[in-house]
Amino acid sequence: MTLLYTEVEEELRASVRDLLADRCGPETVLRRIETDAPYDLELWKTLSRDIGVAGLLVPEEHGGAGASAREAAVVLEELGRAVAPVPFLTSAVLATRALLGTGETGLLQELAAGDVTAALVVPLAASPYRPLPGAVTAGADGTLRGRVRGVAGADVADVLLVPVGSELHLVEAGETRIEVLPSLDLTRPVATVTFDGAPARAAGPFDARAVLAFGAGLLASEQLGTAQWCLDATLAYIRERHQFARPIGSFQAIKHRMADLWLDVVRARAAARNAADRLAEEPASDEAVLAAAVAGSWCSEVALHVAEESVQLHGGIGMTWEHPVHLYLKRAKAGQVALGAPGAHRDALAALMDLPGPVD
Repeated sequence: MTLLYTEVEEELRASVRDLLADRCGPETVLRRIETDAPYDLELWKTLSRDIGVAGLLVPEEHGGAGASAREAAVVLEELGRAVAPVPFLTSAVLATRALLGTGETGLLQELAAGDVTAALVVPLAASPYRPLPGAVTAGADGTLRGRVRGVAGADVADVLLVPVGSELHLVEAGETRIEVLPSLDLTRPVATVTFDGAPARAAGPFDARAVLAFGAGLLASEQLGTAQWCLDATLAYIRERHQFARPIGSFQAIKHRMADLWLDVVRARAAARNAADRLAEEPASDEAVLAAAVAGSWCSEVALHVAEESVQLHGGIGMTWEHPVHLYLKRAKAGQVALGAPGAHRDALAALMDLPGPVD
């Protein structure tokens, strides 16, 4: 095991970062979230078809890159740094990971080619450690009925992957009613998906714990990217902002706060990289779930703390809509409860490591 980035991972990072710098700067994202189409689907097509990020986790025999969670984590770091409004987490990670456990190969090929976008119909706040609510049922004729709230990526998906018990069903998005809801994270809308006799096709078994733990472990890399941008942006600001004829970064109290934030981000990187490495080796193992729980519990809180400090240290400008730091704060806060809250991850850690429970 190594937490260092390989040469291939660094090349992938450079390609994604260059594209995002050109097409997804903070001003661009701010303008887009004020429209009715917060997702940048043209950017997503470029990422999918030119760089191949949509098929990173898809085996080569199905048209994908045959890469691992490590490479997907690098992409998520860069998307987190840019708060990029693209459905990589929902389609190329969660939906793809769910499909890999089935015998469905045709849809995998379409996802890898970037021709189709999919979404796993579970609440974004679903936990890997609790059973999913049985919100959708399948009739004798194969149609689905029910409603699932708080689904991320559904509004831009072509195909919906719907868990019904331990089975995964495929539904064309046009056969459902999708209502976009107000979301704290303006770059990742959530929606209520309603099935009212929607025709569906059974795809195969669905292991909710493995899929959601995989997503939580990789979400930590996105949170790392968010925290890293906030740290870098704050460092640049305190070097330029002057008070009493001195940069505010020269004040001892500011230095101490920045040092603490830097240490938090360094530890977050270690946790996120460990989770990505374990998920790349044995994604369904207890060791991988444990690493994902460590990363999920730590990185989500670090991202939020660094974003909050960034707003504070930016002073008045940090409180304005025109400065992009609020996008990172909202992404961090929404991500804190996505795919398991920090407390749920810590409880799972205690159980996985046979730690004693609280004393009555």
